[in-house]
Amino acid sequence: MSLLLHSFMSQSKCQMLSFVFLLALLFLPNALSASPLPSDSSVVAFLQRDYGVKFTDNNRVVFFKNGQEKFDDLFSAVKQAKSTVHLEYFNFRNDSISALLFGLLSDCVKRGVKVRAIFDGFGNSSNNRPLLLRHLDTLRARGIEIYEFDPVRFPWINHAFKRDHRKIVVIDGLVAYTGGMNVADYYIKGKTEFGDWRDIHCRVEGDVVGQLQAIFVKFWNRISRQEVSGPHLYPGFKDARQYFEGLKPDTCVSAGRKSVGVVDRVPDETPAIMRETFVESINAAQRQILIINPYFTLNRKIRRALRKALRRGVDVQVMISEKSDIPITPRIVEHEAHRLMKKGATIHVYTGGFHHSKIMMVDSSFCFVGSANLNSRSLQYDYECNLLVDDVPTTEALISIFSDDSQGRCYKLTPELWRKRSWWRRFQCWFFQILTPFV
Repeated sequence: MSLLLHSFMSQSKCQMLSFVFLLALLFLPNALSASPLPSDSSVVAFLQRDYGVKFTDNNRVVFFKNGQEKFDDLFSAVKQAKSTVHLEYFNFRNDSISALLFGLLSDCVKRGVKVRAIFDGFGNSSNNRPLLLRHLDTLRARGIEIYEFDPVRFPWINHAFKRDHRKIVVIDGLVAYTGGMNVADYYIKGKTEFGDWRDIHCRVEGDVVGQLQAIFVKFWNRISRQEVSGPHLYPGFKDARQYFEGLKPDTCVSAGRKSVGVVDRVPDETPAIMRETFVESINAAQRQILIINPYFTLNRKIRRALRKALRRGVDVQVMISEKSDIPITPRIVEHEAHRLMKKGATIHVYTGGFHHSKIMMVDSSFCFVGSANLNSRSLQYDYECNLLVDDVPTTEALISIFSDDSQGRCYKLTPELWRKRSWWRRFQCWFFQILTPFV
């Protein structure tokens, strides 16, 4: 009897173990597939799969926190140029900084360096000190090739969209600069209406430089109707430190090993890439999202992504400026920030001038930096160029800038502070939101 009972219990255990094993086979793969990928892996995979963005991992990235740092470094590199200097900006303001730059470029031409420059017609026309035809004639007489993209002509309205908002400089195919700054003295001197102009720009070295060079050359050939090409434009990977002296070094432990991809928005080719990269990055976040953006006038998809992130328990922090270079923008931005604050986001209001930086850091893992604003113009109409830097030390460098600014030059928007705003200011915030698609 005991032997029979023992046999029965053994069979029951075997059946139970078989049942548990079967359940594991059925549900374990689903459980594994449901576990989220690291946020950086998810976004990199998206860009590679959907847009063919190429990530290279032999790069250096150096950040400049203000105009003085950026122009000192840029001017030093221009002085050492040996073959080509390529510049693409939204505008060159006709002031002291551009005069210095064009003077250095004229010296480059005398040394046999080929200088090519592009500026946007709308950016130039909206500038209070634009380059005029006589200025362009003078520059061309010095040997600087300079072209205006889509000059604004009657009836004007047909020139309002698809502007070139990129900021790219490539020197000798070895170093490149990109970010949020154009060429103007107020990046150093500030403006009387709001004080300091705060911005972030960067210099890159490595294979990513060739990608920025290709963007410029393609656009140049389209505008100038030339056929510029050749291996001299793409020297391949070389240590730029052996060719340029005195440039600000990349002091991160990952210097020379940073993974970087170029996210380039061309209106007729990749119209959704910038918006979708923001959305994918926000959706991938598991712990924290930090954003600084001067025109925080969100479209529906990005707003929805941020709210979903807050519901997941992600720490969302946004830095906006109390003042702006566009009069009604602060009210629209305040309205958007207030709505997000009510959903749980932390809103830092910058009071140290105008913060024109365009950066996002996700999970202390990767950062997204460049020319793109979080407004309709950048995400729906303009040519834009950002870098997706999949590197922890680089991201931490930007987080440090965010932390310093939030602690030393900001106050937090709270429900109490919002209620203390005048009814007229709150009405403006509500009313001006109808202009969101146009700013």
